[in-house]
Amino acid sequence: MVRALLVVVSVGIVVGALAPGRAQGNPVPLPVSYNFLAGIDAELRHPGGSLPGTNDFRCRPTAQHPRPVILVHGSGGGRQTNWATLAPVLANAGYCVFALTYGALSDVWPVSALGGLGVKQDSAWQVKVFADLVLAATGAHQVDIVGHSLGTEIPTYWMKYLGGQGKVAHYVSLAPYWRQGPDEDDARSDMVAIVQRALGIPPRTPDRCAGCVAPPADSNFNRAVRQPTPYLPGVRYTNITTSHDEIVTPYTDGLLAGPPGTHVVNIVVQQGCSLDRSDHLSIVSNRRTAAMVLNALDAAHRRPVPCVAVAPVTGG
Repeated sequence: MVRALLVVVSVGIVVGALAPGRAQGNPVPLPVSYNFLAGIDAELRHPGGSLPGTNDFRCRPTAQHPRPVILVHGSGGGRQTNWATLAPVLANAGYCVFALTYGALSDVWPVSALGGLGVKQDSAWQVKVFADLVLAATGAHQVDIVGHSLGTEIPTYWMKYLGGQGKVAHYVSLAPYWRQGPDEDDARSDMVAIVQRALGIPPRTPDRCAGCVAPPADSNFNRAVRQPTPYLPGVRYTNITTSHDEIVTPYTDGLLAGPPGTHVVNIVVQQGCSLDRSDHLSIVSNRRTAAMVLNALDAAHRRPVPCVAVAPVTGG
């Protein structure tokens, strides 16, 4: 889905810096870079690591922020490259922040840093396993999800079919594409599955598991996620889109109302601020989106959303 990210990654390589996670209550705030490319730099400096403030399994949620936040990257992304802005923003706000790299085609760096390229069902299983680890370690009953592009649909499959229903409270989607049919990501997923079967590589996703529900027999991954709706009752959904998205076209594919019994808020970042030229990448790396994400996760303590210039690719 994120062709632009793959181009950037091929020039610099994507993944995360394994700096130790920040303990809850640390009075020293983490530095925040409002530049998407800072994640690539982090990966190059700390191959295969995690961004500072993330993946500290000693972190315990507070009464103000009782749920850990899991960041789910897009195609070609990783736990570091996708989240150089939002990871420290959320950690500084007092959240326990976790991020995984799913769907990599190898465990060997640098290929291991390029996630979201494998079989989609297996990627959803990796999200399930990671979420269960986060819940067990933190003692929380639910998580919040912040996903980007492909990372907006992969967790939905976990929630609908792999035992994730009831485990997510807030679901924030950056550059989603709920109205879109099968695309190149689906074709690649199918091709990787064929190659793996030919090589005798078993799928990650088991035939059955506790709490799992079989998807409709006649549906592919795309339809299984979207039909009859990608939304589940009891979850507060926020879709954040940009009219300058060059990957999700038209960008309105990410704007989808929910059926009765669901809670869905749709946002176009240009509303009220023509200075915002976020594209598919920089929608995750700017001050405006950061404020919108914080407000989506904690509507009771809303922050002002600044109108600032946001550049394509880098952010601002």
